[in-house]
Amino acid sequence: MKVVIVGCTHAGTNAAINILKNYPDMDVTVYEKNDNLSFLSCGIALYVGGVVKNDQGLFYSSPEELTQLGANVHMKHQVLSIDTQTKSLTVKNLTTNEEFVDSYDRLVMTTGSWPTTPNITGLDLDNVLFCKNYHHGKEIMTKATQVNHVTVVGAGYIGVELVEAFHQLGKQVHLIDGLDSVLNKYLDKEFANVVEERLVDKGVQLSLGEHVIGFNGQNGKVSTVETTKQSYSTGLVVLCLGFRPMTDLLKGQVEMLPNGAIIVDEYMRTSLPDVFAAGDSTVVHFNPTQNYQYIPLATNAIRQGFLIGQNILEPKLTYQGTQGTSGLQIFGLNIGTTGLTEEAAHMYNIPVKTTLFQDNYRPEFMPSTEKVLMKLVYDDKNHQILGGQLLSKYDITQSANTLSLAIQHKMTVEDLATCDFFFQPYFDRPWNYLNLLAQKALSE
Repeated sequence: MKVVIVGCTHAGTNAAINILKNYPDMDVTVYEKNDNLSFLSCGIALYVGGVVKNDQGLFYSSPEELTQLGANVHMKHQVLSIDTQTKSLTVKNLTTNEEFVDSYDRLVMTTGSWPTTPNITGLDLDNVLFCKNYHHGKEIMTKATQVNHVTVVGAGYIGVELVEAFHQLGKQVHLIDGLDSVLNKYLDKEFANVVEERLVDKGVQLSLGEHVIGFNGQNGKVSTVETTKQSYSTGLVVLCLGFRPMTDLLKGQVEMLPNGAIIVDEYMRTSLPDVFAAGDSTVVHFNPTQNYQYIPLATNAIRQGFLIGQNILEPKLTYQGTQGTSGLQIFGLNIGTTGLTEEAAHMYNIPVKTTLFQDNYRPEFMPSTEKVLMKLVYDDKNHQILGGQLLSKYDITQSANTLSLAIQHKMTVEDLATCDFFFQPYFDRPWNYLNLLAQKALSE
């Protein structure tokens, strides 16, 4: 059997590795249009900020590794078209410009995503950049050394992390977002306010509720950012406005969401049984709402790629869905979040209750301790846990994983209130702060 994998970042790399580990004799061909694979784009901010010194450490696999496992790896090869009826694809060698036709028995679509591009003027100016792949990271790093002022457009995870990275480089930093709070998809206002205060305390210029409508330049380089409220001078702009799935190759051939994300079942099969898909090109099953959503996270891509490796010949292992769990460290604040925010629950018309609670993570008799700000979002009627947020100077982010597991297994507030957690004064209190959060919810 011949398997062709189109695209090889997180999902494609993990699919290839696990297919070949499970089926060493399988004929696996990989087509990747870039000159690298498995790049951890979440490390761009760490590289820019100097936390990671060697950018090669941001790759966790290589064409050589896949070749050693038995894959036929073709770098700098772009798939131009796919015909699922004839199970064939047209490929272009980007080095020689040669085009040829290949065939498959099973197709794995892991083409990923691309930054959302706004319809505004000035995008072609020098020093207006996107942040997605290895070459973007290198360009951002190079350009940043040549300017004193940087504007980041988009206050999601990538944007906020880049703000800190540029600050660590000694740059003046301006963060602009059309919404009225930072990290709006992940945090409710009580938590976003804390982050915003920290950004301002660090000297970051914050412009929320302003939409960028264009860029102006001098001598071909960006010089000002135009928003719905005013103009701002700058030397470099990085756009961090989210991502869109790159799935045009299968448009009209498999079922997709309106945004182009490919719909897959619990075995990562598309509406065509011989075509699999994973990663940023696909939907995920979002457990808190029990529907399909587009949540382009590396964790989702890696899990889905692994599942393709299990299910490529026959259905064996099911996808358990996702809670969209994520973590962030920004200017000394550790943040963990999972499931629905209160605002998202209202948007989906899900009746919820919420509890906000703050307590020390360990006993006061210890030499030091830190406050933990927590929020629990749960079903108004059956008390099923649907979401949670945590913030502290102490690293409590693993507790977001605990809440994620609670959501996945449909645990209730009552379950969490008396759940068994260890006690050791170095690490926590006789009642863990998650117990106390749930107990407060029951008392309200």
